[in-house]
Amino acid sequence: MKDGTENTTGAPTRRDTLKYGGAVVGGGLLAGCADSSEEGMSPSETDGSYSVTMEPVGTVEFDEIPETWFPYTGDYADMGVALGQVNGLSAIGVRARFASHLYEELPGVSVDGSELTELYQDGTGKEIFYELEADVHLIDPNFMVNRLQWEQADVDEIRDLVAPFVGNTIFSRVYDWHDYADYTLYEAFEKVAQVFQEQARYEAFAEYHDEVLADVRERVPNETPTIAVLYPEGIPPESFYPYLIGSGTQSKHWNDLNVEDSLARNEIVDTQAGGGTIDYETLLEIDPDAIAIRIQGEITPEYFDAEIVSHLQNHNVASELRAVQNDRVIYGGVTYQGPIIHLFQLERAARGLYPDEFGGEQLFDRQRVADIVNGAFQQ
Repeated sequence: MKDGTENTTGAPTRRDTLKYGGAVVGGGLLAGCADSSEEGMSPSETDGSYSVTMEPVGTVEFDEIPETWFPYTGDYADMGVALGQVNGLSAIGVRARFASHLYEELPGVSVDGSELTELYQDGTGKEIFYELEADVHLIDPNFMVNRLQWEQADVDEIRDLVAPFVGNTIFSRVYDWHDYADYTLYEAFEKVAQVFQEQARYEAFAEYHDEVLADVRERVPNETPTIAVLYPEGIPPESFYPYLIGSGTQSKHWNDLNVEDSLARNEIVDTQAGGGTIDYETLLEIDPDAIAIRIQGEITPEYFDAEIVSHLQNHNVASELRAVQNDRVIYGGVTYQGPIIHLFQLERAARGLYPDEFGGEQLFDRQRVADIVNGAFQQ
């Protein structure tokens, strides 16, 4: 036991019941994968237990629904919030990259980001996982190895002594180490719903997402713009990190709006795939119809106009860009979006790209979303 005392009863602790029945992929093998066929039935058929299968970890067995949890990225945090698991959320990788401020528009839904433990503290060590002692980690373990320099042995240790990992790096498709299943936003969301046994909430979200998306797509003009998605190297910006519009979930709202990626068309390398920054001279050669500036955190229209748009308008090179001259420099949102944040980002992107069609209109019902989160919906 973690306080140094010994469990003399021999009975399994709550922590024991939430340990892995599957494995982290390492060297192409699954280690310690549970075989329920020995008893002739699946885990979900015995004693209220159930299992969730998600690459790259394989099958994870649960005897109880996890009560405490945390992700590393805001997309999985948003999924948990959407499924009514706010009270069990204890931490996030980087607070500023989780757009929890958007929940303020949802009646009865609130997440105080400042209260969440920040996992990244000049690196992310194993100790914080022991301190938080969550019931499940909604994290792709390969993200820990390839992006945060953990050893596979570290992943195995936390998996075995603290709690399982369940997750897949869905926000980008450019990492060469991600050679396993690619899940869409809602495919990953469905897996998280299985973890928390909240399939009804998932179905309610999926149904409403399809309604909103169908309505928006029906109203998008036939001629859609070329767009460059950029992250400023500094504020005010003199150069940018390029983000290509791909199949990763960070691009979902742009794909929903059927825009064309001007960076990809001009063979610019995505910054997540090792691409460098681009300056205004390079951007002028590309000259996209619209520019979407991605910034993490709570970005008000006033801040965006003062720190980004005005700077571009007054810049001797940037002012020559077609997007600047045509007032098509828009806020590009945040990187990590789950089902709730996606609706907000889809709305803001549609308004920015097509003001004549969408203007200041609310494109989704805040109360209906809040009702799903709070469990006040018809099943």
